[in-house]
Amino acid sequence: MAIKKLENSFYDRSNVLTVARDLLGKVLVTTFDGELTTGRIVEVEAYNGVVDRASHSYGGRRTRRTEVMYGAGGTAYVYLIYGIHHLFNVVTNKKDTPHAVLVRALEPVEGIGTMLRRTGKKKLDYTLTRGPGNLSKALGLFTHHTGALLSSDEIWIGDDGYRVRKADIIATPRIGVDYAGEDAKLPYRFYLKDNPYVSGKR
Repeated sequence: MAIKKLENSFYDRSNVLTVARDLLGKVLVTTFDGELTTGRIVEVEAYNGVVDRASHSYGGRRTRRTEVMYGAGGTAYVYLIYGIHHLFNVVTNKKDTPHAVLVRALEPVEGIGTMLRRTGKKKLDYTLTRGPGNLSKALGLFTHHTGALLSSDEIWIGDDGYRVRKADIIATPRIGVDYAGEDAKLPYRFYLKDNPYVSGKR
């Protein structure tokens, strides 16, 4: 089935947890220099804006890096962590409400040869797109893509008819947000049960 690009109404909904769960099973697509790569989203984390201690925008924080989170939903937010890993996020909700969803893992679909070359891997294994740094490298996503509209032809998310059963969605606390105190315990990470590309603890 052809992949249908998601409408902006998908992203601008008010509940970031709903958007995060609904992203599971959708297909992330990139086309750079004529090279197409796609992967099915199998793990995400939701970040609930100014009230969420784990969010970059907690307390209304606005910096040059986080300003994109205050824009309209349906925009890419890619930031650098540890000076090496580029992490791809989807900005959600309306303008001035800085919600975002981190895409943590993909199941590769198309362009696997290109992904292997970008990551320096010799053969396909589950580490290719397991974890947010790996998936960004495989799909060619970098910080300079921050602000890109997900309605563009370079970076977008689509629906190919694949349907996720509610029983297959697992919710857990997010990974690596111990600094967030009580908010670190919130069940804001969602992944597809038994998918081998899922990162972190099952």
